[in-house]
Amino acid sequence: MQKLTLFGFLFLLSALGNMLSAQKTEFLTKGKIIFEKKLNVYAQMQQVLKGEEGSWVDNVKDYFKKNNAQFQTTQWTLYFDGNKTSFKNVPDDENKQNMWFVYNDEDNVTYSDFEKDESVRLRHVYEDFFLVTDSCRKINWKITNETREIAGINCRRANAVIMDSIYVVAFYADDIITPGGPESFNGLPGMILGVALPYDHVTWFATKVTTDSNVDKEIVAPSKGKKLSNKGYVETLEPAMKTWGNRGKNIIKVTQF
Repeated sequence: MQKLTLFGFLFLLSALGNMLSAQKTEFLTKGKIIFEKKLNVYAQMQQVLKGEEGSWVDNVKDYFKKNNAQFQTTQWTLYFDGNKTSFKNVPDDENKQNMWFVYNDEDNVTYSDFEKDESVRLRHVYEDFFLVTDSCRKINWKITNETREIAGINCRRANAVIMDSIYVVAFYADDIITPGGPESFNGLPGMILGVALPYDHVTWFATKVTTDSNVDKEIVAPSKGKKLSNKGYVETLEPAMKTWGNRGKNIIKVTQF
């Protein structure tokens, strides 16, 4: 009876150890994340041409839809190390598309230092380069109980409204403790691996997360361009694009993401 009790105790101890080991979470503090940005260009075209009149409008829409796919997909990399991140485009000349009504963001870089509360966004608007240097975006998130697996990692959903009227759905992973995300989305208790702007027809979702120890050289604030605060950036673009109609308004909006 004693041997049986001892065997049972050892078996229980072993099972408990295995269970605790299985529950152990490995927190990531350094690495890189590949994001896929998907833009509904048909919907964006509708927004830009809204209010325009004439047969040419329908002709443009019909021609574009016959010759182009509905979604434009681009690849981006988010490098992270502790409280710093850098979000950059992955060049793809083979699948590059230039559309007059879609803002070309391939030169853009978003650098964030959450410890210093500093954000530096390189924005290329036609011939000009701007360094939008300001504090990190403050977002009033509401965390929900909804979950979703992204890039093999369990994430929790949060909702918010930014820039007064833009509804944001985000999914974050608390296994990655850096409180960042694609573009300037941040402020959740973990890395944001998915963002959707339903009414702006654009999403950013992670496809791959890797632990890369050699990311330091990639996490550097951009330095090329005219340095402005976010307010100064908007005040500079608005007069210049006053006659551009919805196209100009859209450029000002999307370059603030």
